[in-house]
Parts: sequence; C-alpha cells; structure tokens
Amino acid sequence: MMQFIQEQIFGMKWLNTAVSSLLGMLGISTESRLGGSLLFFLYDSIKITLLLFVLIFAISYIQSFFPPERSRRLMSRFSGLSARIVAALLGTVTPFCSCSSIPIFMGFTQAGLPLGITFSFLISSPMVDLGSLVLLLSIFGWKVAVAYVVLGLVVAVAGGTAIGRLRLESDVADFIRNGKAAPASEECPSQKQRLLSALRSVLATLRKIIPYILAGVAVGALIHNWIPENWVLRSLGGENPLGVPLAVVVGAPMYADIFACIPIAESLLAKGALLGVVLSFMMAVTTLSLPSLVMLRKVVKARLLAVFIAICIAGIIMAGYLFNALQALLI
Repeated sequence: MMQFIQEQIFGMKWLNTAVSSLLGMLGISTESRLGGSLLFFLYDSIKITLLLFVLIFAISYIQSFFPPERSRRLMSRFSGLSARIVAALLGTVTPFCSCSSIPIFMGFTQAGLPLGITFSFLISSPMVDLGSLVLLLSIFGWKVAVAYVVLGLVVAVAGGTAIGRLRLESDVADFIRNGKAAPASEECPSQKQRLLSALRSVLATLRKIIPYILAGVAVGALIHNWIPENWVLRSLGGENPLGVPLAVVVGAPMYADIFACIPIAESLLAKGALLGVVLSFMMAVTTLSLPSLVMLRKVVKARLLAVFIAICIAGIIMAGYLFNALQALLI
C-alpha cells in the first residue's frame, strides 16, 4: 500500500505512462535524447504543478490559523531550546522562499523575540516546509523526505542556538531594534474567507514560481539526457570528496525555491551524484540565495550577516556529508 501511495499518488507514475504514450502517438521515441528530454520536462512540469496546487492550497489554509500576531504570541510562551524548536516548526507552515520570510522575521524581532528564536525561524522557513516533504516523497521516497526535513530542522535549531549565544542583538539594524511591530487585526476570518484566501494564494504563488519551476525542470531534463554520466560522477560523485562544498558554493548564489531545485536534484542523483551533494545543493539554494542575503543585509549589520552565512554553510555541509554516509540506508 505504501509503495502504491508513493508511486501512483505522490510519484504519479500513471502520468509518466500517459505522457510517454502521448509522445509515442506523435511518433516521438522516448528512448531518444530529444524524446527523453520531452518526457522528463512534460512529466515533471505537470506533476510538480498539480502537487503544488494542492499543497499550496492546503498550506495557505493552515497558515490562515497562524497570522503573525498569533505566531508571536505562540512563540513568546516558550523559552530556550523549546522556543527555537517551535520557531523552526512554525517555519514549515510559512512562506516558500527566504525573501518572503524576511518581513515576518522583522516583525518577530520588532516584537522583542530573542534573536536565536527569530533566526531559527528564518533558517527553517525556506529550507523546510510541508510542500518540500511531499515533493521529496514523490521523487526520493519517504526515508529521504523525512531525513531531509529532520536534518533541516536540526540545522535551523542549531543555527538559532549558536546565534543566540553570540549575543549579537546590537547587530540588528537600529530601525528594527527600536521599532515596534505593527498591530495585527484580531478579526477571525470565516471558513469561506479562509478558502477564498487559500485559492488566491495558490494563484499568486504559482504565477510567481512557475517560471522557476519550468527553468528547473528544463535544467533537469538537460542533465538527465545530455550531460555525460562520467562527468557528473567525477564532479559530484564518490570520486570527489569535495562534492558537498562544491554543491554549496554553486547553489548559494542562485535564486530559486525548493520546487525548482527538486528536478535538478533528481537528475543529478540519477546520473550518479551522491545524495548528500544534491540535498546540500538544494539547502544552499533555498537558504542562501543572493537576493535574500541582499534583503537581509538591509535589516542586520555585516557581522551578523556573516555569522548567519557561516553557520548556515557549516550546517549544510555537515548535513550533506551525513546524507552521503547514510545514502545506502536511505535509497
């Protein structure tokens, strides 16, 4: 039953068969490079879009019960490690990219929440969410999906703990430290309003991220059918012990969300790249994208930004090597 759910519901193998049959009817062989690329592109694009439609709707509906004011009150009830764990978990049901997480981070900081708690949220929000769990499940299986989410949360909690102990509150921009969070409406939306809001969120989010998804799937199709396997093995396989740091260096400057990264990771893994390499690439892209760092620089000073980057890189690299070591157990 689990295999059926993973392959036919999350993995949508029936869709792969349908697209393959359609290409065959058009006289395009999926065994050729061009046909294989078309199959990969159409199958992954449709699958990810369908899954995202359902996921974004469900997550947006859940988010309607956790507006920023309620989230601040929830986190203020905890302290220490438990508060950072709650902040990291809260990040799993909030925006899909780091750029949209930063305004929430600003509100939490202005509300007086400790810096370690707010940074646990900031790390977790783009790196780990319910959508990534389902999409990873659809492609890599439940073991990899669960391990990715757990390690992502560990990195977020550990990163927040390290930043909290360094006591860098003075490195937050003055207008954030001295400002006050804007009062939030306490109005409780009706069920209809929640559903309509979730639908609007689906349409708005898909319009924003579809170009990146299509670009990611196109890159994945290129890697899957045109890049020589031995090149991937030499660069990102077991032959290169520095594959994990290389993946982080390549991924960090990019701007994409996890949904655009997954097709690329799928193709790299199929070509022989190690699991830890492809997952550390995904973590780096989602957590350390250049646009999000530019935005973050406007609200924190250079020293705190450097500490944040260093902690994230160290955590991602350690997680990558751990995934490499556990690959035989997870795949």
